[in-house]
Amino acid sequence: MIKLEARVLAVAPWLLGLSLLGHLAMVALQAKMTMVDLMVYRNASPELFTGELYQWRLKEFSDQFALPFTYPPFSAFVFVPLSWVPWGVARWFWQLLSLACLYFLTRKSLTLIGSTDPRRAMLWTALFVWVEPVRTTLNYGQINLVLAALLIGTLVSARPWLAGLGVGVAAGVKLTPAISGLYFLVTRKYKAAVWSFVAFAGTVLLGYGISAAQSHQFWFQLLGDATRVGPVGSAINQSLRAALSRTVGYDVETGPVYLVGAAVAVACAAWALWWAVKASDTLAMIVAVQFLGLLVSPISWSHHWVWAVPALMWLVYGVKHRLAAVTAWAWVLAIGSYLISFLLNAQPSIWIIPRPWYLSLLGWVYPAVGLLTLVVIGVVLRERSRERVEDAVDLLRE
Repeated sequence: MIKLEARVLAVAPWLLGLSLLGHLAMVALQAKMTMVDLMVYRNASPELFTGELYQWRLKEFSDQFALPFTYPPFSAFVFVPLSWVPWGVARWFWQLLSLACLYFLTRKSLTLIGSTDPRRAMLWTALFVWVEPVRTTLNYGQINLVLAALLIGTLVSARPWLAGLGVGVAAGVKLTPAISGLYFLVTRKYKAAVWSFVAFAGTVLLGYGISAAQSHQFWFQLLGDATRVGPVGSAINQSLRAALSRTVGYDVETGPVYLVGAAVAVACAAWALWWAVKASDTLAMIVAVQFLGLLVSPISWSHHWVWAVPALMWLVYGVKHRLAAVTAWAWVLAIGSYLISFLLNAQPSIWIIPRPWYLSLLGWVYPAVGLLTLVVIGVVLRERSRERVEDAVDLLRE
């Protein structure tokens, strides 16, 4: 295996170049690559200054659901510059930025586990361009890769203000990154936690400064309405709430069924974090925190699961363990098979929750492998800690 990887790494720059050329050719030639989410970000953002931000809808390219702007007012403010340039410029800029962020996310993940060969990051980036969470992020023009790169780049900073600023700004753009603050708490980086709160509060205050009425509308009227974001039970929603809803045949909302599922996710994440902290495994901690957020969030579209990228790097290179290898293959099958695309075509409608049992079972793919990853992190790092203790005892005896 080592010799095989060495041969592949030798041509990694070429593989990356071919992969990027193939993707960019699709961007140039594929008419259906509309990047609808980027259209929402770009076209809705000027409505921040008209007072119609949350009444605006994108009806083009969305026959079943007219897409609203679902982020805080600060997010619209961030995207305003994209409305100043032609759509073609915005489209290409976002593609190139997202690809750069994918490479950075892969390279930084490898660096955190001690792998510094840039060719390895090139090789995996070339492959990741074609897995489902990344492909859909690129196709929709989503912000997931940008936020993931921002978070993994700042969370580990030795400067508390920078680490906190990254989390606070990311949360100000898209709320869900706020779960990253848990990383500061478990690592006892309290200054960074304070900075993240201050930065996030700053984004909220800026939003109120621009439009108090729309800020009030978002924070006190729209925030808890998951159905406004999209169809909770659709196969593309890979949160626990969605998987449980498809299993029982109705939206479980935040009722007892969801609470039991969330409790399991919290327990698995706590197990993973406990041993990751003991092992001082930074990447494992980051993955555990982000997976917890994806699992308990009411909406976690399949393209939100770009955190499978650092998870796979940890499973492949961070530890040498059979369970980690099995879980890595599970992720390869989950994100490389385009199963979510199949499930989307198989369901009668994005709005109909009940479905045949086998489609409900397959719809557990990301939450199930996510939970498995959390359990494996805890099991593997627990064994490693015990081995280190036994080795230390043996040394003392000698």
